Amino acid sequence: MRRAVSTVVAAGLTGMIWTGLAWAEPTWVQIEARPQRAQAEERARDWAGQFPDVSGYAMTTGWYAIALGPFATAEEADAQMRALKREGKIPPDSYLADGKRFGAAFWPAEGAAAEPAAEPAADPAAEAPAEPPAPVAEAEPAPEAAVETLADSRRLEAALPRETRMEIQSALQWQGFYASAIDGAFGRGTRASIAAWQEAQGAEPTGVLSSAQQAALLEAVAADRAALGLAPVEEPEAGIAIELPLGLVEFDHYDPPFVHYRAKDGSGVSVLLISEPGDENALFGLYDVMQTLEIVPVEGERERGRSAFRLTGQNDKIHSHTEAALSGGLIKGFTLVYPAADEARMARVLAAMQASFKPMGTKALDPTLGKPLAVNRADLLSGLDKRHPEFARTGVYLAAKGDVLTAAAGLDACARVTLEDQPAKISFLDAGLGVAVITPENPTAAPAVARFQTAELGAGLEIAVAGFSYPEALSAPVLSFGTLSDLSGLAGEAAQARLAVRTLPGDAGGAVIDPTGAVMGMLLPAAATPDKRLPEDLAVAVQARALAPVLTAAGFAPEAATETRALPAEDLSDIAQKISARVACWN
Repeated sequence: MRRAVSTVVAAGLTGMIWTGLAWAEPTWVQIEARPQRAQAEERARDWAGQFPDVSGYAMTTGWYAIALGPFATAEEADAQMRALKREGKIPPDSYLADGKRFGAAFWPAEGAAAEPAAEPAADPAAEAPAEPPAPVAEAEPAPEAAVETLADSRRLEAALPRETRMEIQSALQWQGFYASAIDGAFGRGTRASIAAWQEAQGAEPTGVLSSAQQAALLEAVAADRAALGLAPVEEPEAGIAIELPLGLVEFDHYDPPFVHYRAKDGSGVSVLLISEPGDENALFGLYDVMQTLEIVPVEGERERGRSAFRLTGQNDKIHSHTEAALSGGLIKGFTLVYPAADEARMARVLAAMQASFKPMGTKALDPTLGKPLAVNRADLLSGLDKRHPEFARTGVYLAAKGDVLTAAAGLDACARVTLEDQPAKISFLDAGLGVAVITPENPTAAPAVARFQTAELGAGLEIAVAGFSYPEALSAPVLSFGTLSDLSGLAGEAAQARLAVRTLPGDAGGAVIDPTGAVMGMLLPAAATPDKRLPEDLAVAVQARALAPVLTAAGFAPEAATETRALPAEDLSDIAQKISARVACWN
């Protein structure tokens, strides 16, 4: 085989080669790799007996590559590789290499080529004609270098140290072929993963890596990780150790409970490390807060347990993954945010972050770090954009499985509806009454179920409206006290009732409670009358006696109230807390 070119630009072996028409990238045919230089030199010497253009380079993976070339173009290298494979002169798993992971050359070694012998000086005294030279026997051709067999691969694999075998499992995991423990034990799962990787490379799926395949696998993963800049990071202030893609993000600032890593060089990737002291209530509060942030799109899976939660969010622009856990009075976790188009690559980054995440010691991020001493929790999220619903209102729990009665106005225009920040769907709507039933997509036990008043009521009765008057500021409903003015609507509607009570838009859909704690109606949104201004203390509700038959016919069975005595305000407040739910519309 001829050498394609005689010289290569030395700097990083990334130089260009003149082809006679234009500059082109050099390409090699990598035929073998060895973990030790001495082994590689011995093999390169064997190959050099067969091919004149054998090269050897130290690789960024720590192995030593033996290659043919360089060739002027990838096409030429590919043609030579195919021909040599057909002739059985090079291993079947040989592949093209661009040399970007080649470092210092170790072959040809200095002095590898023999110097020509110096001619002896002429002897003037020798006048006799020289004897004709004796015939020289033709040199026997150098033996062809042995091709690595499957038995050779098994023997070489058996000699690998445990650390290298674990590195191979990690590399298979990185490329999505392995999902079991990184333990260095090559059992059935590892063999199946190797075979799947080999098949994806177009090689015979033997389940045993040849030395060249090992090098190719580790080299590819090393190149991926280098491009991402994945490196261990320790945040002593937060008490967190984790691998981060430092080629894509860089430290920005502390903003408790977060350590912010911003996008680097326009990568569009960002990371939050989460660290704060707390208990189960604080964990649940963080879970609720995270779902209000723009970096956590509303579409995606949500999972919350007593000591941990996981949030995924995705839209056509960004994807994000958040996870946090409570242990020993500390809440720690992370959020990864990245462009939607970068899903495949960032799945590897996420796996690396999850595998490496480790809380350190008993320290959490100081709540005052990077902040003035006087600060409230709302200010802690000042560095993050919050997502706001189109509107938020109140609902009333109808059933133990979480069905909620609420006002119907505007719900049909919502791209997404949530119930207590969880995905929900409209399972029933009656436009005539102006009511709807919202059902959680994942059944959730209601804290309590409302009981509806079936007895006749009279005007002047004291009532209370239970509603989320300030749905984005307060996590609990507010009781607004007033009186029942009339058992008809503004236009005489028999199914409605007029109330003398001051309410806010967030109260719409809330329960109207009588003195016994029974629900005597559901508050409707204020009527849109741009040409009329209604009194501020006038509100309209749908009466319970009109709601009950409609809900029953639709398959919802509202419970009837049995209590007859008036309850103190604190008991009414407790009932309101338990039967009220937050409903939000998102677009």
